[in-house]
Amino acid sequence: MSVSSRLAKQQQRRRFRVRNHIVRNAHGRPRLSVFRSNRHMYAQIIDDVAGKTLAAASTVDAAIAGPGGVGGNAEAAAKVGQLIAERAKSAGVTEVVFDRGTFRYHGRVAALAAAAREAGLDF
Repeated sequence: MSVSSRLAKQQQRRRFRVRNHIVRNAHGRPRLSVFRSNRHMYAQIIDDVAGKTLAAASTVDAAIAGPGGVGGNAEAAAKVGQLIAERAKSAGVTEVVFDRGTFRYHGRVAALAAAAREAGLDF
């Protein structure tokens, strides 16, 4: 087994483990899903029952990026957290379940979560 396929299997197991924990404890709340790349941060609030995205924000958005903006740092992640919380409130969502995916809860992911909590999302 090659190294890349072994790492992909580990990542898939981690994703399934996190997702199963979230599904068990969601109690009908929408899911705040986070994706982190080297250059950008993305966040979506997803209603799994209806299968729809209720709100989305990322560092690619013009509201955050601006001209020549950097999207791969904790400051940009905090801006995404604030923006996703504002968009969630306008969509009528106040309580969510946090889905970190395969990413550890530190650095940019933790900054996004802290900013979303400060802006009024409950999770």
